[in-house]
Amino acid sequence: MTLHPVPAFSDNYIWVLHDGERALAVDPGEADGLAQWLQQQGLQLDTIFITHHHGDHTGGVAQLREDTGARVFGPARENVPGPLTGVEEGDTIEALGVHFQVLDVPGHTAGHIAFYAPSVNGLPLLFCGDTLFSAGCGRLFEGTPAQMLDSLTRLAALPADTRVCCTHEYTLSNLRFALAVDPGNTALAEHASHCKALRERNLPTLPSSIGLERQINPFLRSHEPTLAAAAQTHNPSSPADALGVFTTLRAWKNVFA
Repeated sequence: MTLHPVPAFSDNYIWVLHDGERALAVDPGEADGLAQWLQQQGLQLDTIFITHHHGDHTGGVAQLREDTGARVFGPARENVPGPLTGVEEGDTIEALGVHFQVLDVPGHTAGHIAFYAPSVNGLPLLFCGDTLFSAGCGRLFEGTPAQMLDSLTRLAALPADTRVCCTHEYTLSNLRFALAVDPGNTALAEHASHCKALRERNLPTLPSSIGLERQINPFLRSHEPTLAAAAQTHNPSSPADALGVFTTLRAWKNVFA
């Protein structure tokens, strides 16, 4: 199996998993670029996964479905243009011989889902849409801080070697915020230097891993005293519990320049 991020728009990735003949595409916000890439690689689109209803994740689905006959799976609790198979927590999907578990991860949107495979080429694999980013998390457009914190906590509990395939190249921006919040984090500083070098060569910073995110991502660490202290420095009225810290950090990130 080969995993590849196909760039779309200014900072999206359409993740493609393929076996050399058939392909699975995740969150194809536009069709033409992906179709061209698949043709260049000699691949037939077999399956499409959708994590949530936003147009930059769904805009290419109708054309791709019509042109290829690909199966489409998406969130059962969101209004995503069909036809598609709606899925939710507890469902399992087989694609390219791989079994993916569906996880409910609301927060960014109310019915956001993720797709998790315990083993692809011997390592776990997570397609998490806009819930978890490297060193960050999605904005709360429809869900609550409590929902997002619960979703992130569940993702953080996945095996450390899980590859994290999020759908935006937001890493450098997220790392700037993380360093402002947690300047003494050596692992964070080292990873920021690594990612800067990658982007200077126009290479993706993704996939990340759950183990790395546990070290560098402030939104997975709101239970830690260092992050609580940073939140209270920024907002002295911030509650010191994990939800209060998370809420403060997310609001701070929204206005961070």
